[in-house]
Formats: sequence, C-alpha cells, structure tokens
Amino acid sequence: MRKSAIKAFNLLVILLAFECLLGCKPDNPAIKMKGSDTEVNLAVNLAEKFTQVDQTFNIAISGGGSGLGITSLLNGQADIANSSRPLSPEEVAQFKAKGIALHTVVFAEDATAFIVHKDLPLDEIDVETLGHILNGSIKNWSELIDVNLPINIYGRQSSSGTHSFIKKKLRIEFSNAAKEMTGNAQIIEGIKVDRSGIGYVGAGYVAHAPEDNRHVKILKIREKQAGPAISPIDPHAINARAYYFQRPLYQFVLTKSWGKVKPFIDFEKSMAGRQLIEQHGYYIIDNHEI
Repeated sequence: MRKSAIKAFNLLVILLAFECLLGCKPDNPAIKMKGSDTEVNLAVNLAEKFTQVDQTFNIAISGGGSGLGITSLLNGQADIANSSRPLSPEEVAQFKAKGIALHTVVFAEDATAFIVHKDLPLDEIDVETLGHILNGSIKNWSELIDVNLPINIYGRQSSSGTHSFIKKKLRIEFSNAAKEMTGNAQIIEGIKVDRSGIGYVGAGYVAHAPEDNRHVKILKIREKQAGPAISPIDPHAINARAYYFQRPLYQFVLTKSWGKVKPFIDFEKSMAGRQLIEQHGYYIIDNHEI
C-alpha cells in the first residue's frame, strides 16, 4: 500500500509538472489594442497580416477614440493605445500617479481631410474661414459661395484625438450645433447624403477606398487666404510638411506588456508593414520609440 501510494504521488507530481509546463508556455500571446478611430482600420489590417506570419498571436482591436484607448491603458484594459495625439499633461500626471510606465512609438504620419458633398461648388478653403465655419460664426454657405443652404457640421466626440487636434490647430471651440459622430465612417455617410454638410476625417481613411467615397469631395486647404491650396492626399506636400493639418500617429504601450507586444511593433517597421501603412494612405516616417 505504501509503495503504491508513493508511486501514485510521484505520478501526480509528474502530471502536475507537465500540465504546468503546458499551461505556462506562452503559445498564444494575447494583445489588447484600443483607441483612435483614425488608426483602427489600419491596425486591424496590420494585425491580420501579422497573425498570418505568426499564428500564435491573438490581437483584439477596437476603436472609440484616442481618449478611450489612453483611459483603457490607465485602467489595465489594454496593452496598446492607438492615439492620433500626444498625451495631455493631465494624462502624463495620471500615469505617473499610478506608477504606470509606457513606451511611445510613432509609426506613421497622418493628414486630416475636410470633406463636403461632391455637388457642393467648393474645392478649397482657407484656415481662417474654416475656423469660422466650425465655430458657428459662418452659418450659411451663401456667405461664401452661390448656394443658399445652412451649413451642417459633422465632427467627432470630445474623446477623439482628431477632435482635439482640429480644435487646437484652429484655436476654436466647436459650434454647439456640430453633430458628434462616433467615427470616420459615420461622418462620410452623413456627408454623402447631405449637400450642405462639412466634416473632417482621416485622409488615409477616405483615400483608401475612393470608389466607396465618390460622393464626397476632399477640400484643398490654404493656410493663408493668398497662399497655395494643398491637398491632404498629396504625398509630396506631406513629405514637405506643407499641409496644415498633418500630424504623427502614436502607439502607447504598457512597459510591462512590451515583451509580448514588440514582435508586432517590429512587424509594423518591416517592409511588409510599411507597405501596408502606405497602402492605407498614410505616410512613412522614421519609426522610432520615445
């Protein structure tokens, strides 16, 4: 009986050790990525291509805005926050207060496009006039062109990095009448059927599917009334940093998650990743960590 008990005990130890070995092996690293709606389509396609190369990875991605992604990092609900803006001083203080360390990756350059319905007889606009439209000072297209229609503004919710970016660049508060949409797709769909609408979306998003977006028009932007009109989908202008509404795209990564996330970041920097970023209408810069 005693020998049998010892043998049974030894067998149980071996089985438990084998089970632990299997359970502890990181066969399926799970990464949670949340944040910028500007980046979400690109992130999904990067993740799909990456998991084709390394099928052991499981990457869950959702949008909702840069602010949501950053809050998810603070709450331990994400490994990566996609963000179309840098951290605010308040957010930096919050991470410091919680003792949460981050890696910051800048992986692409984006441009924000302003769009109108294809039939609106307007092809370009200057920054000052655009600000007056978005803050509600100019309320009817008849103040600018030969069309008597009240202007409908399609924008993003305040948690959006693009919302914050435009607000800071134009130094305005948005009109209370502006519609707060949840993402690029909703803004585009609104403008498609609203001849009096104007909205802003990621240039990469609208340029990536020109056939789907043929009912909208991308406005050229003049920084000054007498200056040149620049398109957000002109790569030469973007490389020269001549477009007024261009910015870097960020990924904030929890330092404690860096080990499992790094293979994905390395894929983004690879030739395949860079090609995919460019195919989505974004612009390559020297990838680097801050």
